[in-house]
Amino acid sequence: MSAPPDPTAIESRVRAALDAAGVPYEVLPCDPAAADTAAFCARYGIPPERSANAILVASKKPPGRYALCLLLATNRLDGNRTVRKKLDVSQVSFAPAEETEARTGMMLGGVTPFGLPAGLPVWVDPRVMACDWIVIGGGSRSMKVKLSPRALEKVPGLEVVPDLAKA
Repeated sequence: MSAPPDPTAIESRVRAALDAAGVPYEVLPCDPAAADTAAFCARYGIPPERSANAILVASKKPPGRYALCLLLATNRLDGNRTVRKKLDVSQVSFAPAEETEARTGMMLGGVTPFGLPAGLPVWVDPRVMACDWIVIGGGSRSMKVKLSPRALEKVPGLEVVPDLAKA
């Protein structure tokens, strides 16, 4: 069994990635018990249509392919069509928490496109980019980040994918 992730180290890595990208952002402290989207939005007054969820998708057949998908909390990931076809596999699923932590180096409830390991594709639904501001994870369950979606353009390998999510 592996050691639990260190929230302080994760948050430092995410802040360093944000600073290196040179993008303006605001850190929003978060009670770890309220890190999941619905609880966070309700507790801190963030509209769900401004909260962007980062979901790690894993291929099942064949195994071993991954992509981090970013979509608004009010939308649903189109895993069976768009994600499956883009990964060029026959089956996909949401990666379990342990696998998400291992692949991203971040905690479920705080996964973010900033500070990811190199080589992990990041796909963003166009509706995220249409917002004037969004809240994304901060790497741990105790930090969120408010920024302009334009900041995401600084994430290496990020791609806006039409029809990634459904309303």
